[in-house]
Amino acid sequence: MLLKACLNGGRPVGSHPALPVAPAQLAEAARGAVAAGAGALHLHPCDSQGRESLEAGVVADVLNAVRAACPGVQVGISSGFWILPDVAAQLAATRAWTVLPDFISVNWHEPHAESLAGTLLGLGVGVEAGLWNVGAARAFLSWPDQDRVLRVLVELPDQSAEAVLPEAAAVLALLDEAGVTLPRLLHGLGRSAWPLVREAGRRGLFTRIGLEDTLTRPDGTLAADNADLVRAAWRVLASPG
Repeated sequence: MLLKACLNGGRPVGSHPALPVAPAQLAEAARGAVAAGAGALHLHPCDSQGRESLEAGVVADVLNAVRAACPGVQVGISSGFWILPDVAAQLAATRAWTVLPDFISVNWHEPHAESLAGTLLGLGVGVEAGLWNVGAARAFLSWPDQDRVLRVLVELPDQSAEAVLPEAAAVLALLDEAGVTLPRLLHGLGRSAWPLVREAGRRGLFTRIGLEDTLTRPDGTLAADNADLVRAAWRVLASPG
């Protein structure tokens, strides 16, 4: 079972007392999350103003800091189209990186998905295919290089468990029907975060947790930090119900 820690996301500075933004903060948060049992790390590099960035220097500073704190742990970053909403600019930024992440999450409903994924694979960077809905799953299944990705992320929005569990089941069923054998990671956001960690435990799937996905423990109380959420996730996974 892989439990990935998602350390910050696109949350504004100050959203949580322990939200890491600067490289040193992300390194410390990563160290704590790994000590708590995270097997991989996902983060959003931010510039000195706290804005998400794909600029080469920003990416290098964050990756170098986190890798120094957590040697041997795979580190991935986001390519969300909102960060740099221009396909050509995204590809140019990616090709300009001097330090490469181990993997990138690529959202298959976004316009840069296939071109970015192909570029990343050419650079030797792992690709996580982010499937937010059935339509994204169908688009991914039509991509000829689907079997080259590192894993599939089934990612559901901030909605009730009653709304997201059927969608998750539908996406997973499509993958089954297509004979996809890639590792699968199931996770949610906000209200769906803990129900989908629990569902991942029931299904034996990889999952993730961290301050990107939720600020609270399963009981609704404010989490202390990313490590606190990782420990809580392992408790849920030990007895998913």
